[in-house]
Amino acid sequence: MSTQDDPLAIFGNWYDDAKKNALFDPDVMALATCSAAGKPSVRMVLFRGIREGGFSFFTNYESRKGQELMEIPAAAVAFYWPHLGKQVRIEGRVERLSPGESDRYFQSRPMGSQITAAVSRQSRPLLNEREFLEQIRAVEQSGTGSVPRPPQWGGYKLIPDRFEFWTHRDDRRHNRTLFVREQDSWVVSKLYP
Repeated sequence: MSTQDDPLAIFGNWYDDAKKNALFDPDVMALATCSAAGKPSVRMVLFRGIREGGFSFFTNYESRKGQELMEIPAAAVAFYWPHLGKQVRIEGRVERLSPGESDRYFQSRPMGSQITAAVSRQSRPLLNEREFLEQIRAVEQSGTGSVPRPPQWGGYKLIPDRFEFWTHRDDRRHNRTLFVREQDSWVVSKLYP
């Protein structure tokens, strides 16, 4: 398979280009999920590389996105790199990463982020912010030097079955190339702008 026929290779090349002279963090991606009731939601998350065969991101499993992924284990992500005039849309099924992979990533995070993940009840109502901040301070002052990954926090991987590569062109004549997984190969087509 040539690079032009492999959407993962194309993504890798574009991503490498996006990291050069970036205006903002090229790892920022929009993640869209949907509830069992058919209500969509989208938020910005950080892409954390290809792990265990999928596009990875990390969160609290009990957050809104975690609950939606439990109900409907599929999602879409979009990367937009304005300095390149390019975006990539990816859709597919979502699975949790292994506990070992989640542990490794959690321990690589800054200590403050580990503490916040351990204390936060992400996406649930914050009834007493002072109490939340006191819990954070208590963990900071415990002096243990490490924070174990909370069982409700970990990683996901989106296993792609659809890619769309979009390149800006003047007069809204954008170049759009679609890759759709059919069994063991990718079917490529062009889309109108």
